[in-house]
Amino acid sequence: MRLRLAVLAVLPVLALSACGSTGPANTADGPTVKHAMGQTTVPKTPKRVVVLDTDKLDTMVSLGLSPVGAAQAGENQKWPAYLGAALNDTKPVGTLQAPSLEAIAALKPDLILGSKFRQAALYDKLAKIAPTVFTEKVGITWKENFLLDAEALGKKDQAATLLSDYEARAKTIKTDKKVSIVRFMPTEIRVYGPESFSGIVLGDAAVARPEAQLLAGQDDKRFGKLSPENLAQADADVLFYTAYGKAAQDQQASITAGPLWSNLKAAKHNVDDEIWMTGIGVTAAGKILDDLQKYLG
Repeated sequence: MRLRLAVLAVLPVLALSACGSTGPANTADGPTVKHAMGQTTVPKTPKRVVVLDTDKLDTMVSLGLSPVGAAQAGENQKWPAYLGAALNDTKPVGTLQAPSLEAIAALKPDLILGSKFRQAALYDKLAKIAPTVFTEKVGITWKENFLLDAEALGKKDQAATLLSDYEARAKTIKTDKKVSIVRFMPTEIRVYGPESFSGIVLGDAAVARPEAQLLAGQDDKRFGKLSPENLAQADADVLFYTAYGKAAQDQQASITAGPLWSNLKAAKHNVDDEIWMTGIGVTAAGKILDDLQKYLG
């Protein structure tokens, strides 16, 4: 009788413990990584990684890895072609702005890589699914992000070597031409400044920019907006331009067929948006250097 009463007394405690459980215990056996949301102990060798931003796709493939799942850009529901076959088996888990918690959990990840800039509100829920590491920003901190994500993946030394090799190669670019970067968006036109991903790559290569694209009067020097009537402000010796998604491609086709565009003196080159804008990683940066060598040489 006493044994039965003891068991009955323990049951409510066990029930409360079960109700208070917020997710799988973190049994990761690797290092503790400091990141934008605090610190997280990660697996020593992650096997099933889900990534929630495009830079992390580039990071994983650059390091010889493939994520089991990834979020996609809202205007581009496919994997970046420049990363090749490494993402053939990667499953979509919603968009960058609205990743699906259900789809992520179904993949049983042992590590999630995301961005505070985009997914801060979801961090606690993601951390209940698997150890989660967030970088702070996108674009301007792409090199720091690469090294942090690589640390979580157990590949920081390899990442440091890749980054050093890229920076050494960037210094071999030689040109006296000024380069402009223009991106067509679904509802606007942008010129990209020195703190954008592609602008940083041009800076690493010591490529000069038009004065207007230094964005000296702005706190945010990633990009500025440009009206179709003011296209002359995008002029330079060489102009690289891209479009983000189908609606932007339609706008691009309309404007580039017009007289204001044809009046620009710049040599104009339509380049890959996935590389110049959304790649935001060491492989994409190397391919921008390929374009610079091809078109500025």
